[in-house]
Amino acid sequence: MKNKKVNKLIDNNYIEGIFRGNKKGFGFVIPNNEKIEDIYVKKENTKNALNGDRVLVGLIKPKDDESSAEGCIIKILKREKNELVGTFQNNKNFGFVVPDDKKFGTDIFISKKNFGKARNNHKVLVKIIKYPEGKRKAEGKIIEVIGNVNEAGVDMLSLIKENNLPYRFPEPVMNEAKRIETKVNKKDIKNRKDLRNINIFTIDGESAKDLDDAIFVGKTENGNYLLDVHIADVSYYVRENTLLDKEALLRGTSIYMLDRVIPMLPRELSNGICSLNAGEDRFTLSVSMEIDKNGNVVSSDIYKGVINVKERMTYTYVQKILDGTDEKVLERYSEYINDFKLMEEIALVLKNRRLEKGYLNLDIPESKITLDKDGYAIDVGKYETNFANEIIEQFMLTANENVAEKFYWLEAPFIYRVHEEPDISKIEELNKFIYNFGYKIKVKDEKVYPKEFAKILEDVKGKQEEKIVSNFILRTLKVARYDAENKGHFGIASKYYCHFTSPIRRYPDLYIHRIISEYLRNGYVIKEEKKERYFEEAEEYAKQSSEREKIATKVERDSIDIKKAEYMSNKIGEEYEGIISNVTSFGIFVELENTVEGLIRFEDLGNEYFIYDENHKILIGEKSKKVYRIGDNVRIRVKAASKEARTIDFEISESLQED
Repeated sequence: MKNKKVNKLIDNNYIEGIFRGNKKGFGFVIPNNEKIEDIYVKKENTKNALNGDRVLVGLIKPKDDESSAEGCIIKILKREKNELVGTFQNNKNFGFVVPDDKKFGTDIFISKKNFGKARNNHKVLVKIIKYPEGKRKAEGKIIEVIGNVNEAGVDMLSLIKENNLPYRFPEPVMNEAKRIETKVNKKDIKNRKDLRNINIFTIDGESAKDLDDAIFVGKTENGNYLLDVHIADVSYYVRENTLLDKEALLRGTSIYMLDRVIPMLPRELSNGICSLNAGEDRFTLSVSMEIDKNGNVVSSDIYKGVINVKERMTYTYVQKILDGTDEKVLERYSEYINDFKLMEEIALVLKNRRLEKGYLNLDIPESKITLDKDGYAIDVGKYETNFANEIIEQFMLTANENVAEKFYWLEAPFIYRVHEEPDISKIEELNKFIYNFGYKIKVKDEKVYPKEFAKILEDVKGKQEEKIVSNFILRTLKVARYDAENKGHFGIASKYYCHFTSPIRRYPDLYIHRIISEYLRNGYVIKEEKKERYFEEAEEYAKQSSEREKIATKVERDSIDIKKAEYMSNKIGEEYEGIISNVTSFGIFVELENTVEGLIRFEDLGNEYFIYDENHKILIGEKSKKVYRIGDNVRIRVKAASKEARTIDFEISESLQED
């Protein structure tokens, strides 16, 4: 009778959504209706729903000030996965596959006849033939052996299979790519602005091969700046509704996994005719901007061009030129030094204007992971950037804003990059935390402005708590996405923003290039029926691109977590100094100087019971009154690391904080 009382529904209005499981068995349903908040589901009320399943949920407890709404799953509408990757464990007459996705919800039973060629500790791809029912586990059949868990490359290949990534191009797509010319069509040059004799440069990382942006800088007679941003004219080669176009839409984005790239376009295009390689004629879609001394774009023009890049520059070389520290580099690029100095000047003007508007300069270092020739992690550290990186960032931001604003006022069908205001409830949570450091985000009339965040980011710069506060601000902000409607970009304090500058690796950029090209070709006059079709496509493609971006982001993060765990598995027992990055109800997270983060569980904090104060996010020792809080320095010992679970465990060694 007790269970029936617990599961009594508030009403019979069921809510449809996606179930997101937790490895402990409970989960949340994310409703289709974005206005409804997530619904908590206890383990006994999941009805054997698995992570990612589409479900109907009924409410058994409404949301209140203390907790989320609680629900009971009524029906599983659609299973999200019928194949998944895991580690095979052989028990002679039967076996199990332990899924890599720890939130999946169940191990998978394998009868002996369904082992295939799998051996103990093999990474495998398993097909589910029976879903869990009651207390019975899911049952499956092994359909592919990926390799031994410790074999080189198996970890990344498993990640590819786990997320069902299209890591090979279908043969018909490749055949279409190979038929595309490898040199520009000379007949079409006359229809373009010929810029092959001016100083145009690409500036990228040393290992970059798909170069889709190039720049020119100059000055006008009245002292204003000239900035030309030339972007590879990918839409010229990837035509609408071709096999290449459909495959690019399916992929949505290129995915970067440390030791490999899963490109959106075949390398024949991405590294070949579409890449703005130095010394080669290339077609571009370009935007020329005149910028005043305050960083305002006073006039602009979008057009089709043909360029020939003078030099393929790297961030490292450009920074050496700006610093004037390397005589060999200065001599090698002596005729272009003034160009790079002017780039620095323009970028500073643009950045200062952006900061005045409230641009969130989140200076959170990325991880740099070094792999050996076999793909094993041999070093982890911070990815160092310099002002040369910022030059390109400021130029691309300016081009993206300018293009978005122009086509917004044209009322054209378009795909925008939107970043909406954070929820007030999230800001209240953030304020509880940053209050401990003496900061507060001001909210006025239920509205918050980017400048409030920007001020705090400026105040914490150079302080010990800088990265911690920056990370918490990042968690408070909403995730940027693609949308056919312009909703502004909170993070860069911009009313109009799009992704225009990377059509080789992002489908929204390629799509708006197609729209822009159509407008240019028709003198900015488009038939209404064609506009309607483009509006419908923009909505569909924005949604698809956002979903593919989520997957790409997850895969890229998972690949980093796997390699960090692999690296730290060789450091068991070693001690490091770190900083507490988060305090939770189950332990504390500590981040090391090299960007590796690990968890210290309560049992590894010593022989004392600790009380968790959720409001202040601190742990207090019951007897000693010792306090662990975010931002404290601690000394840790590496206890365990598992690249299969993508986890790193620390234990406390010696606290460096002052009592």
